[in-house]
Amino acid sequence: MKEPLAYMRKAQGSWEKRILKSLNSMCTELSIPLAQKRPVSEQKELLNKWNEMGTDEPDLSLFRPVYAPKDFLEVLMNLRNPNYENGEHPSFRNHLGLIQVPLKVKDIPELKEDFSELGLNIGQLGIDDSAQVPPEFFENEHVRVGQKVLAEQDSAAAQQYVRQGCPTALRADLWALILNISNQPEFSFYGSLKRCLLASNCCIFRLQDVKLTASNDDYYFVFEDYLYQVLLCFSRDTAVLEHFTYSSATPPRSYIRGKLGMEEYAVFYPPNVNYNSFILSVAPLCFLYHEPSKLYQIFREMYVRFFFRLHSISSHPSGIVSLCLLFETLLQTHLPQLFYHLREIGAQPLRISFKWMVRAFSGYLATDQLLLLWDRILGYNSLEVLAGNRTVFTKRPFCFLSQAVLADLSTLKVMPLLQIFLFATVT
Repeated sequence: MKEPLAYMRKAQGSWEKRILKSLNSMCTELSIPLAQKRPVSEQKELLNKWNEMGTDEPDLSLFRPVYAPKDFLEVLMNLRNPNYENGEHPSFRNHLGLIQVPLKVKDIPELKEDFSELGLNIGQLGIDDSAQVPPEFFENEHVRVGQKVLAEQDSAAAQQYVRQGCPTALRADLWALILNISNQPEFSFYGSLKRCLLASNCCIFRLQDVKLTASNDDYYFVFEDYLYQVLLCFSRDTAVLEHFTYSSATPPRSYIRGKLGMEEYAVFYPPNVNYNSFILSVAPLCFLYHEPSKLYQIFREMYVRFFFRLHSISSHPSGIVSLCLLFETLLQTHLPQLFYHLREIGAQPLRISFKWMVRAFSGYLATDQLLLLWDRILGYNSLEVLAGNRTVFTKRPFCFLSQAVLADLSTLKVMPLLQIFLFATVT
């Protein structure tokens, strides 16, 4: 359903106007149109270098990002419920974080119940398949079950299975099964998107600075050509508009030049998101899918199911507002001394962790850890795992936190984001 709270809808509308104003002003300054038809010569040139797009990128130095994560955070910090401010609810006023809206978020007992498969008595890939644990104790059986799930092509069983993590060799097929993506890539549909983008040029793509993000990343630079292809096609896919029926956002519209305000000449423009975050949502999937059309299908489904909620203002439990509030509430409740100390020295925890969550940890975690985290997002059909919990996937420094701290917070075999934050802050 669309966003039920009026003040959230109003805030989202204001945010969209701000983004469009920034985009329009930049286009005016640079004297470039929002969209235009490509000359035949340019179409042929683009088609010839389709598989080598990363080698001949135009100069983007004059283009600035439409907004940065910190700009979005400032908007969320200023959110207020006008009805609530007129009431007397002193208990909520004790919340000293940056997010000051009265949304219901889960506490540790509720998280333990909802994420029960992450309990200490249940095996987890990333932990129980480590070198110190013989494979016959967990890993071999887990792989066998995964192969059986794939053989039966049961989407619900696959979703339950990935809550304990996916074996690397099975992940691509299991994710496709959960997302109801056919094993046969849609070459015809992907080809139609390719023809559309060859026919017209859209300035929005120039904001997707692949070289600034993925190309300079130690893990993702080899996928530069794939990223260009997928993001170009995504900007032309009208099927993405369907997610606006349950998103708080509204698709931006543009008008043919000289026809401003005339509805019959109105066209929808690509979704406005933070494009650097957008790129980092595609890049990890390149490790799993090597066929561009299949890669595109998976990314589109991940975006319309999950990632769009990280870029829009809503009261949904998996929305970025609720995730921020959940993180601050857990930190203030279970590590109050750390929380108050950081406030006193002017280092609000959310200002540091916000960019981790809004990018779903892409670009911050090693790819193997990131994919294990995204396993749980798919398994629980929720983004709450980003703010409340993260499985201890690796023997990296995160594991050096004292077991006493872990035991005090929960009995889950997970590491809350606030614990990662504690470690990162202290070190």
